[in-house]
Amino acid sequence: MRSTLLAALLTAATIGNGQVLIKPASASEPARILPSDLTILDAGEPRHDLECTVTPEKAQVGFDLRFHAGYDVSVPLRELSGNENMLSIVFRVTPENHPDEALYFTQHVHVPAVDDDAAGDAMLQGSFDLGEGTYHVAWMMRDRSERVCSSYWDTTAELLPKDHDMPLTLGPGGIDQSAGEQFQEEPPVHRVSSVAPFNVKLLVNFAPQDGLSAALPPVDTMALMSIVRSVARDPHFGRFSIVAFNMQEQKVMYRQENVDCIDFPALGQALTSLKLGTVDVKKLGEKHGDTEFLTGLIRKELESDRNHPDAVIFAGPKVMLDANVPQDSLKDVGNVSFPVFYMNYNANPQAMPWKDSISRAVKFFRGYEYTISKPRDLWYAMSDVVSRIVKSRNEKTVSAISSR
Repeated sequence: MRSTLLAALLTAATIGNGQVLIKPASASEPARILPSDLTILDAGEPRHDLECTVTPEKAQVGFDLRFHAGYDVSVPLRELSGNENMLSIVFRVTPENHPDEALYFTQHVHVPAVDDDAAGDAMLQGSFDLGEGTYHVAWMMRDRSERVCSSYWDTTAELLPKDHDMPLTLGPGGIDQSAGEQFQEEPPVHRVSSVAPFNVKLLVNFAPQDGLSAALPPVDTMALMSIVRSVARDPHFGRFSIVAFNMQEQKVMYRQENVDCIDFPALGQALTSLKLGTVDVKKLGEKHGDTEFLTGLIRKELESDRNHPDAVIFAGPKVMLDANVPQDSLKDVGNVSFPVFYMNYNANPQAMPWKDSISRAVKFFRGYEYTISKPRDLWYAMSDVVSRIVKSRNEKTVSAISSR
C-alpha cells in the first residue's frame, strides 16, 4: 500500500509540474545548466549512485500531428527512504543533424517521507515533442544527497510511408516541451483572406469510450480536444459556435456562439462539472430520456440558425441508445442548407463496428461520417470536410446567380 501511494504521489508530481524547457537569457547565450550536471550529461557513461531504471518510449505521432517521445523511470523505494527528498531531473535532446541546436529540460519532483522498510518501486514519467528526425537524449536525475542516476539513448521520429503527405505541426529536427494543459488558449491563426472564412458549428459529446466509465480518461479528452483544435486551427474557418454536451448526464455543459476564437480555458472549466458514474434520480423514471435529450439537441441546433453556419460538425465517441432518434422528429427540422459531418472517435473500430444513434441521425441529413482512430484519420477527415464545404458554398453561389 505504501509503495502504491508513493508511486501515485510521484506520478501526480510529474504530471503537475511537467518537463520545463530551460530557456537561455538571450538568443546568443546558451541555456544555464549547472557545470556538474553538464559534466554528467557530456560524459555519456551511465551512473547508478542513485539506483533507477530508465526505459525510453518510442516516438509516436499524436492527434495533434506531432511526435511524442518520452521515458519511464522506476526507483526502488528503499533508495528514497528517510525524510522528505527532492529529485531533480535534467535532460538534453540533440538533433542528429544539428548538434548545435540541442535543448535542455528540467523537472523537480517532491518526495514525501518514506519508511525504511518500504518495498516496491516508485514510477516516474517524462515526455517531450519532436519533429521528424533522429535525436540523442542525455538524461540524469539526482537527489538532495547528490546521488546520480544517468542514462543515454537515441530515438527516431519517422512517419510511415503512407503518412508522408500528412503535414506535421512541428518541423524536421524540431524539439518542444509537451503541452501540460489540454485547455490552454490557441495561438492566433492566419486565416484565408481570398474568400470569406467559413462559419462552423461544433457539437461535441465529451464522453469516455467506455460508456460505463466513471471518469473521462485523459487519452479520450486529448483525442476530442484534438478534433476541436484541428477545426480551430484550420485557416478556412473564421467563425465558430461550439456546444459541449455529455450523453451520460444528458446535459449541455458549455455553449459559445458565433465567435472568432474558441475560449478553450472556459471550455475546460465547464468540463470540470462532469459527474460521470452518478445518475439523476429524476432521469431513472424516463424510459428513453437519453433519446429525447439527443433528439432535442439535434432539433435545436440544426433548425433554422440565425448565424447561418456553413457546416455543422458532430464529434465524440459512439452513442449506443436503446432507441434511436425518431425520423419523424428529424423531418420537422426542415431543409438543412449546409453539410453535416460526424467525426466519430473510435479507438478500436473492430470492437464496435456498427452505427450509433448520432450516425443514423447524420445519415438522415445526408451527412458524412469519419471514423477517427489514428492521427491520419483526423487529418484526412479535416481535408475532406473543408473540400465539401467549399463545394457546398460554390453550389449555393451558382444557384443564387441562376435564380436572378
